[in-house]
Amino acid sequence: MDILTGARWRKSSRSSTNGGTCVEVADNLPGVVGVRDSKDPTGPALLFTPTAWRAFVARLGDRA
Repeated sequence: MDILTGARWRKSSRSSTNGGTCVEVADNLPGVVGVRDSKDPTGPALLFTPTAWRAFVARLGDRA
């Protein structure tokens, strides 16, 4: 079974609006957060635990 079955992907609020750099996140799955390139939706996805994802996003916020 594919761990991303049922993933609801949404574009990151930090993605550009010009169609270039677009990241999508699926955070509706139990125990995992998926991240992928919206220009390659059938390509590979990174998988994070929810705790690791929150830490990653918090660290990015520190740099904003």
